Amino acid sequence: MDVEAINSVNSDSSTKEALRYQPQQYSYEGESFAPTDGVKTATAQAVTSKGDAKAGEDKNEDPGKKERERMASEASICISLNDEVVHGIPKKGRVVKEGDIISLDAGLIYNNYHSDMARTFPVGKISDEAQKLIDVTRQSFFEGIKFARAGCHLHEISAAIGNYAESFGYGVVRDLTGHGIGTKLHEDPEVPNFACRGRGIRLQSGMTLAIEPMINAGTWEVEWLDDDWTVVTADGALSAHYENTVLITDGDPEILTLSV
Repeated sequence: MDVEAINSVNSDSSTKEALRYQPQQYSYEGESFAPTDGVKTATAQAVTSKGDAKAGEDKNEDPGKKERERMASEASICISLNDEVVHGIPKKGRVVKEGDIISLDAGLIYNNYHSDMARTFPVGKISDEAQKLIDVTRQSFFEGIKFARAGCHLHEISAAIGNYAESFGYGVVRDLTGHGIGTKLHEDPEVPNFACRGRGIRLQSGMTLAIEPMINAGTWEVEWLDDDWTVVTADGALSAHYENTVLITDGDPEILTLSV
Protein backbone atom coordinates (compact mmCIF):
# COMPACT_ATOMS: atom_id res chain seq x y z
CA MET A 1 0.00 0.00 0.00
CA ASP A 2 1.35 3.44 -0.94
CA VAL A 3 1.47 5.37 2.33
CA GLU A 4 1.96 8.69 0.56
CA ALA A 5 -1.28 8.06 -1.33
CA ILE A 6 -3.02 7.49 2.00
CA ASN A 7 -1.72 10.58 3.75
CA SER A 8 1.10 12.94 2.82
CA VAL A 9 2.52 16.02 4.46
CA ASN A 10 5.38 18.39 3.85
CA SER A 11 7.32 17.63 7.00
CA ASP A 12 9.84 20.46 6.69
CA SER A 13 10.22 22.86 9.60
CA SER A 14 8.01 25.60 8.12
CA THR A 15 5.01 23.29 7.81
CA LYS A 16 5.45 21.85 11.28
CA GLU A 17 5.73 25.36 12.69
CA ALA A 18 2.60 26.42 10.83
CA LEU A 19 0.60 23.63 12.43
CA ARG A 20 2.01 24.18 15.91
CA TYR A 21 -0.55 26.81 16.79
CA GLN A 22 -2.07 26.20 20.22
CA PRO A 23 -1.25 29.08 22.59
CA GLN A 24 -0.28 28.52 26.20
CA GLN A 25 -3.17 30.75 27.24
CA TYR A 26 -6.69 30.81 25.81
CA SER A 27 -8.55 34.09 25.88
CA TYR A 28 -12.09 35.28 25.40
CA GLU A 29 -12.99 38.98 25.38
CA GLY A 30 -10.03 39.93 27.53
CA GLU A 31 -10.17 37.00 29.94
CA SER A 32 -7.35 34.46 29.75
CA PHE A 33 -7.22 30.94 31.13
CA ALA A 34 -4.70 28.12 30.87
CA PRO A 35 -5.53 24.81 29.18
CA THR A 36 -5.62 23.05 32.56
CA ASP A 37 -7.82 25.67 34.28
CA GLY A 38 -11.53 25.41 34.75
CA VAL A 39 -13.64 27.72 32.58
CA LYS A 40 -15.69 30.30 34.42
CA THR A 41 -19.41 29.89 33.89
CA ALA A 42 -19.86 33.39 32.43
CA THR A 43 -17.07 32.81 29.90
CA ALA A 44 -18.43 29.44 28.81
CA GLN A 45 -21.94 30.84 28.49
CA ALA A 46 -20.71 33.66 26.26
CA VAL A 47 -18.75 31.30 24.00
CA THR A 48 -21.64 28.88 23.56
CA SER A 49 -23.95 31.73 22.52
CA LYS A 50 -21.80 32.71 19.53
CA GLY A 51 -22.71 31.75 15.99
CA ASP A 52 -26.35 32.85 15.78
CA ALA A 53 -27.07 35.19 12.83
CA LYS A 54 -29.80 36.03 10.39
CA ALA A 55 -30.15 34.14 7.13
CA GLY A 56 -32.20 34.66 4.01
CA GLU A 57 -35.25 32.56 3.30
CA ASP A 58 -35.80 30.15 0.45
CA LYS A 59 -39.38 28.90 0.23
CA ASN A 60 -38.28 25.97 -1.92
CA GLU A 61 -36.19 24.47 0.87
CA ASP A 62 -37.13 22.68 4.04
CA PRO A 63 -36.90 25.40 6.75
CA GLY A 64 -35.52 22.99 9.31
CA LYS A 65 -32.77 21.82 7.01
CA LYS A 66 -31.80 25.36 6.09
CA GLU A 67 -31.58 26.37 9.73
CA ARG A 68 -29.37 23.40 10.55
CA GLU A 69 -27.06 24.13 7.64
CA ARG A 70 -26.94 27.83 8.52
CA MET A 71 -25.96 27.19 12.11
CA ALA A 72 -23.31 24.65 11.17
CA SER A 73 -21.76 26.82 8.45
CA GLU A 74 -21.65 29.98 10.56
CA ALA A 75 -20.17 28.37 13.66
CA SER A 76 -16.37 28.44 13.84
CA ILE A 77 -15.95 25.94 16.67
CA CYS A 78 -17.73 22.82 17.92
CA ILE A 79 -18.92 23.20 21.52
CA SER A 80 -20.30 20.11 23.23
CA LEU A 81 -21.73 20.04 26.76
CA ASN A 82 -21.90 17.14 29.19
CA ASP A 83 -23.50 14.20 27.33
CA GLU A 84 -22.72 15.73 23.91
CA VAL A 85 -19.82 13.76 22.47
CA VAL A 86 -18.86 15.96 19.50
CA HIS A 87 -20.11 18.49 16.95
CA GLY A 88 -22.25 20.63 19.24
CA ILE A 89 -23.32 23.81 17.44
CA PRO A 90 -23.01 27.18 19.22
CA LYS A 91 -26.36 28.91 19.57
CA LYS A 92 -28.25 31.35 21.74
CA GLY A 93 -30.17 29.94 24.65
CA ARG A 94 -27.63 27.32 25.67
CA VAL A 95 -27.29 27.40 29.44
CA VAL A 96 -23.88 26.62 30.90
CA LYS A 97 -23.68 26.16 34.65
CA GLU A 98 -21.24 25.38 37.40
CA GLY A 99 -20.37 21.69 37.33
CA ASP A 100 -20.75 21.20 33.57
CA ILE A 101 -17.98 19.90 31.35
CA ILE A 102 -17.48 21.55 27.97
CA SER A 103 -15.63 20.17 24.94
CA LEU A 104 -14.09 22.56 22.39
CA ASP A 105 -13.09 21.18 18.98
CA ALA A 106 -11.40 23.41 16.41
CA GLY A 107 -8.66 23.60 13.81
CA LEU A 108 -7.02 25.91 11.33
CA ILE A 109 -5.82 25.90 7.74
CA TYR A 110 -2.44 27.43 6.98
CA ASN A 111 -0.57 27.21 3.68
CA ASN A 112 -3.18 24.66 2.57
CA TYR A 113 -2.51 22.33 5.51
CA HIS A 114 -5.11 21.45 8.13
CA SER A 115 -4.80 20.88 11.85
CA ASP A 116 -7.38 19.57 14.31
CA MET A 117 -7.57 19.52 18.10
CA ALA A 118 -10.07 19.16 20.94
CA ARG A 119 -10.11 19.51 24.72
CA THR A 120 -12.70 18.98 27.45
CA PHE A 121 -12.69 21.55 30.27
CA PRO A 122 -14.40 21.76 33.64
CA VAL A 123 -16.80 24.67 34.13
CA GLY A 124 -15.99 25.90 37.61
CA LYS A 125 -15.99 23.14 40.24
CA ILE A 126 -17.04 19.75 38.88
CA SER A 127 -17.58 16.34 40.44
CA ASP A 128 -14.69 13.98 41.06
CA GLU A 129 -16.29 11.54 38.60
CA ALA A 130 -16.38 14.15 35.83
CA GLN A 131 -12.78 15.17 36.46
CA LYS A 132 -11.67 11.54 36.35
CA LEU A 133 -13.37 11.09 32.97
CA ILE A 134 -11.54 14.14 31.59
CA ASP A 135 -8.20 12.93 32.97
CA VAL A 136 -8.57 9.35 31.72
CA THR A 137 -9.61 10.56 28.25
CA ARG A 138 -6.53 12.78 28.04
CA GLN A 139 -4.21 10.03 29.28
CA SER A 140 -5.67 7.53 26.83
CA PHE A 141 -4.37 9.75 24.03
CA PHE A 142 -0.85 9.64 25.48
CA GLU A 143 -1.09 5.87 25.95
CA GLY A 144 -1.95 5.62 22.26
CA ILE A 145 0.84 7.77 20.91
CA LYS A 146 3.44 5.54 22.56
CA PHE A 147 2.93 3.53 19.34
CA ALA A 148 2.75 6.54 16.99
CA ARG A 149 6.13 6.06 15.40
CA ALA A 150 7.50 4.69 12.15
CA GLY A 151 7.51 0.89 12.11
CA CYS A 152 4.52 0.45 14.41
CA HIS A 153 1.07 -0.40 13.10
CA LEU A 154 -1.98 1.85 13.23
CA HIS A 155 -4.14 -0.43 15.33
CA GLU A 156 -1.49 -0.59 18.04
CA ILE A 157 -2.46 3.03 18.73
CA SER A 158 -6.13 2.06 18.70
CA ALA A 159 -5.72 -0.83 21.12
CA ALA A 160 -3.64 1.19 23.57
CA ILE A 161 -6.26 3.94 23.72
CA GLY A 162 -9.21 1.58 24.09
CA ASN A 163 -7.62 -0.81 26.57
CA TYR A 164 -6.62 2.04 28.86
CA ALA A 165 -10.03 3.73 28.84
CA GLU A 166 -11.94 0.49 29.19
CA SER A 167 -9.84 -0.51 32.20
CA PHE A 168 -11.72 2.22 34.08
CA GLY A 169 -15.10 0.87 32.98
CA TYR A 170 -15.67 3.60 30.39
CA GLY A 171 -17.31 3.21 26.99
CA VAL A 172 -15.11 3.97 23.97
CA VAL A 173 -17.13 5.46 21.11
CA ARG A 174 -17.07 3.21 18.05
CA ASP A 175 -19.21 5.14 15.57
CA LEU A 176 -16.66 7.96 15.34
CA THR A 177 -12.90 7.76 14.89
CA GLY A 178 -9.79 9.81 14.40
CA HIS A 179 -8.42 10.28 10.89
CA GLY A 180 -5.56 11.13 8.65
CA ILE A 181 -5.06 14.84 8.06
CA GLY A 182 -3.08 16.95 5.63
CA THR A 183 -4.25 19.08 2.70
CA LYS A 184 -7.75 17.89 3.62
CA LEU A 185 -9.26 17.84 7.10
CA HIS A 186 -10.37 14.21 6.86
CA GLU A 187 -8.10 11.83 5.00
CA ASP A 188 -7.41 8.11 5.14
CA PRO A 189 -6.74 6.19 7.26
CA GLU A 190 -9.44 6.09 9.92
CA VAL A 191 -7.91 5.94 13.42
CA PRO A 192 -10.16 3.89 15.74
CA ASN A 193 -9.95 4.36 19.50
CA PHE A 194 -10.58 0.70 20.28
CA ALA A 195 -8.91 -2.65 19.61
CA CYS A 196 -9.48 -3.92 16.06
CA ARG A 197 -8.94 -7.16 14.21
CA GLY A 198 -5.70 -6.96 12.30
CA ARG A 199 -2.75 -4.65 12.86
CA GLY A 200 -3.72 -1.91 10.42
CA ILE A 201 -1.28 -0.16 8.12
CA ARG A 202 2.39 0.17 8.95
CA LEU A 203 3.21 3.73 10.01
CA GLN A 204 5.88 5.64 8.13
CA SER A 205 7.69 8.88 8.86
CA GLY A 206 5.89 11.92 7.46
CA MET A 207 2.34 10.67 8.01
CA THR A 208 0.04 12.94 10.01
CA LEU A 209 -2.87 11.68 12.08
CA ALA A 210 -5.62 13.36 14.07
CA ILE A 211 -5.82 11.07 17.10
CA GLU A 212 -8.91 11.79 19.19
CA PRO A 213 -10.23 9.56 21.97
CA MET A 214 -13.97 10.09 22.61
CA ILE A 215 -14.74 8.40 25.90
CA ASN A 216 -18.12 8.02 27.61
CA ALA A 217 -18.76 7.49 31.31
CA GLY A 218 -21.40 4.88 30.39
CA THR A 219 -22.13 2.95 27.22
CA TRP A 220 -20.05 3.41 24.08
CA GLU A 221 -23.22 3.83 22.03
CA VAL A 222 -24.18 7.25 20.65
CA GLU A 223 -27.06 8.95 18.86
CA TRP A 224 -27.41 11.92 16.51
CA LEU A 225 -29.76 14.77 17.40
CA ASP A 226 -32.29 16.21 14.96
CA ASP A 227 -29.83 18.93 13.88
CA ASP A 228 -27.94 16.11 12.08
CA TRP A 229 -24.68 17.29 13.66
CA THR A 230 -24.65 16.93 17.43
CA VAL A 231 -23.69 13.46 18.70
CA VAL A 232 -24.78 12.50 22.24
CA THR A 233 -24.33 9.49 24.48
CA ALA A 234 -27.18 7.01 24.13
CA ASP A 235 -27.66 6.74 27.90
CA GLY A 236 -27.21 10.42 28.80
CA ALA A 237 -23.86 9.83 30.53
CA LEU A 238 -21.03 12.36 30.36
CA SER A 239 -18.53 12.27 27.51
CA ALA A 240 -15.02 13.71 27.14
CA HIS A 241 -12.87 14.37 24.07
CA TYR A 242 -9.13 14.92 23.63
CA GLU A 243 -7.48 15.39 20.23
CA ASN A 244 -4.20 16.46 18.69
CA THR A 245 -2.64 16.47 15.24
CA VAL A 246 0.37 14.15 15.39
CA LEU A 247 3.31 13.84 13.01
CA ILE A 248 4.85 10.37 12.70
CA THR A 249 8.65 10.35 12.75
CA ASP A 250 11.38 7.71 13.05
CA GLY A 251 11.54 8.54 16.75
CA ASP A 252 9.06 10.08 19.14
CA PRO A 253 5.95 11.58 17.51
CA GLU A 254 5.57 15.34 17.23
CA ILE A 255 2.34 16.76 18.61
CA LEU A 256 1.71 19.69 16.30
CA THR A 257 -1.18 21.16 18.28
CA LEU A 258 0.61 21.61 21.60
CA SER A 259 2.57 24.72 22.47
CA VAL A 260 6.29 24.32 22.97
